[in-house]
Amino acid sequence: QLQLAESGGGLVQPGGSLRLSCAVRGIIVGRHSIGWFRQAPGKESEGVSCINSAGGVPSYADSVTGRFTISRDSAKKTVYLEMKDLKPEDTAVYYCAADHTILTAPLRTDVAAYEFWGQGTQVSVSE
Repeated sequence: QLQLAESGGGLVQPGGSLRLSCAVRGIIVGRHSIGWFRQAPGKESEGVSCINSAGGVPSYADSVTGRFTISRDSAKKTVYLEMKDLKPEDTAVYYCAADHTILTAPLRTDVAAYEFWGQGTQVSVSE
């Protein structure tokens, strides 16, 4: 079993930056994928980014490409989402999710493909 805990959300002005963290508790070795999702009020969940243990190129949603960067610190068992040039439309609750498989497109952005989820952290972008 894995437990995920997000942190780093907050209120930021347009053009600002935030770094979200996803701390993983439990045994996560071998094949796995970790993704970031977001859900804005009244909208469906959107897959933002995904990284896996295979070492391939991380994936990003078109809406965040060039502004968001996913990375990991294996020693700290933490995955980060660096967000720059934030826009009001980035406002949402951000969740990290994990699965003990190597997910490839289109499963990387499929909510149902991930077994473990954090509680989420609110990101609000406003003047």
